[in-house]
Amino acid sequence: MNFNYSNPYTSIRLPLFARNVVATSHPLGAQAGLRMMLQGGNAVDAAVASAAAMTILEPVSNGLGSDAFCILWDGQALHGLNASGRAPQAWTPDYFKSRYGASARTPPKRGIDSVTVPGAVSAWVALSERFGKLPFAELMVPAIELAERGYLVPPVVQQKWAAPVDELKALPGFAGAFLPRGRAPVVGELFQFPAAARALRAIAATKGEAFYTGEIAQALAQFSAQHGGSLSLHDLSRHRPEWVTPIAKNYRGYTVHEIPPNGQGIAALMALGILDQFDLGSLPVDGVDSQHLQIEAMKLAFADVYRFVAEPASMEVTAEQMLDDSYLASRAKLIDMGRAQDFKAGSPNDPHRKGGTIYLSAADENGMMVSFIQSNYMGFGSGCVEPGFGISLQNRGHGFSLDPASPNVVAPGKRPFHTIIPAFLTKDGQPVMSFGVMGANMQPQGHMQTLVRMLDHGQNPQAACDAPRWRFNTGLEINVEATMNPATVQGLSQRGHHMAVINDSYQDFGAGQFICRAGDPKVEGYVAASDARRDGQAVGF
Repeated sequence: MNFNYSNPYTSIRLPLFARNVVATSHPLGAQAGLRMMLQGGNAVDAAVASAAAMTILEPVSNGLGSDAFCILWDGQALHGLNASGRAPQAWTPDYFKSRYGASARTPPKRGIDSVTVPGAVSAWVALSERFGKLPFAELMVPAIELAERGYLVPPVVQQKWAAPVDELKALPGFAGAFLPRGRAPVVGELFQFPAAARALRAIAATKGEAFYTGEIAQALAQFSAQHGGSLSLHDLSRHRPEWVTPIAKNYRGYTVHEIPPNGQGIAALMALGILDQFDLGSLPVDGVDSQHLQIEAMKLAFADVYRFVAEPASMEVTAEQMLDDSYLASRAKLIDMGRAQDFKAGSPNDPHRKGGTIYLSAADENGMMVSFIQSNYMGFGSGCVEPGFGISLQNRGHGFSLDPASPNVVAPGKRPFHTIIPAFLTKDGQPVMSFGVMGANMQPQGHMQTLVRMLDHGQNPQAACDAPRWRFNTGLEINVEATMNPATVQGLSQRGHHMAVINDSYQDFGAGQFICRAGDPKVEGYVAASDARRDGQAVGF
C-alpha cells in the first residue's frame, strides 16, 4: 500500500517500522509479546503472551473469564477462530422471566446470570497448539510475573477502572479483586493480582485443562452455584473453540475479512459494500459529504445486523445473502445526500432479488500475522470475580434476546450475538494488514472509517488512527470527537444528524492497532500504528 506519511491530525505518535511487531493497548502487553519473539517464538506465540498479559494489565476490558476471536495468516492461508462461549444448559427465556419478571427483554446486564462459558483461554491453547513454536507454559510467564509483582496503573486504564465502581462494588468478588484499598487504584499506584497468578500457573501447567475440567472449572461451578447462577462443570467441560472460514468483501481492489456470525463483523463488510457504490476518493476526506455517506452506510448495515445476525444455525438469512452485491447496491440507493435517515432492516432473502475490548496484533519476519481480540464486555463484564483464582467473568449473556421470535433468543448451549471482531486485509490472495478497533458497536464503525481513510484517501495507518471519528448510536444520534472540524459537525447537523460533541475520546470512539506489510517481511518488514485513545503502543525489532 502506498501511504501518505504526513499527518494532518493532532498526535504525538509516529508509525513504527520493524520486521517483528506487536501492538496492544498497553505497552507492557506489547512487550510481553515481543519478549516471546526475542526467545525465538513467532507471531502466534507473541499474540498469546500479550493476550494473557492484557488480562492483568487492563482488567476493566478483559480478564481470564473473557471470550476471544482471531484471524491469522500462517504464511500460506487465512484462518479464523471463534472462541466465544455458549449459554449454560439451564438458560431459556422462561428461566430469565421467572427470575426477572415477564417484562424482561434480555438477560441482565450484570451479575452471575449474565455469564456464558468463557472462551479466551481455549483460544490461547488452540492457537499455540496449531501454530505456535514455543512451549505453551512459556507464553504465560510474562502475565504471571505481572500478576505477582504488579504494575503501576496508567491514566486511561485508571479512568475506565474507576467509572463503574459504584455499579459493581457489591457484586460477588469484585471489591476483593479490584478495590484492594477499598477504592479503585489511582494513577501510578501499584496493582497486584496474586489470585490471577495462581490461575495462570494452573493454566500454564495443564495447557488450559484446569480451566475447563480441572480445579479452576470446579471453583467456577461452585462460585456460580453459591451466588445463584447456573454455569456448571458440565457447561465448562463441553466448551470447544471453533475454527471458521472468515467472511469477506472486496473494496477498492482489496479484500476485507471478518469472523462470520455470531459476531458483528459483517456490519463492517456491509457498510463497505454500500460505500463501494460511491466515489469517496473524490470527496474531501474530512468533509460533510464523505462523513454523511459513511454514517448512512453504517446505519443501513446495523439495521440488518441487529435484525438478522445471531448464531448461524438460528439465522433466517445467510451471511452470503446479506453481503450480496445487488442487495447492497439496492440498500445504497436509499441514501439521500441531503438528509439523515432512520433506516429499517431490509430483505436480504427476498426471492425476487438476484442473488455484520482489548485488541492486539502481531506479525513476524516470516510473514505470520495475527489479528486477535478478547473482551469481558461492558467494563469488568458481569462484575463477578471468582476469588480463589481471580477469574473476572464476562457478561456476554446480556447479548441474548428473550423474544421467542428473535433469531438471537437465548437457548441452552447457544452462542449470543457478539460485538468483538478482529479484522484482516488481503490483496490478490496475499496478506496486507491485520487490524482491529475496540469498543462495542464502535468496532465495525472504526473498521469502516479507518479503511476508507487508508484505501480511498491513502492516509497512513497512524493518521487513520489519529483522525477524528464519529459513532452512531441509535436513530439519528451521532457522537463525534471534539477534534472534528466544526464546519463538518455543523454541516452534518444541517442534514438532520443529531450531533453530540464528546471530549472523552477513548471512552466513546474506540482505539485500535494496525500492522501493515511494507513489502517482504524479511526485508522491508511492517508499518504499525497504535491508537492514542488508549495507553497502547506498537513495539518491534
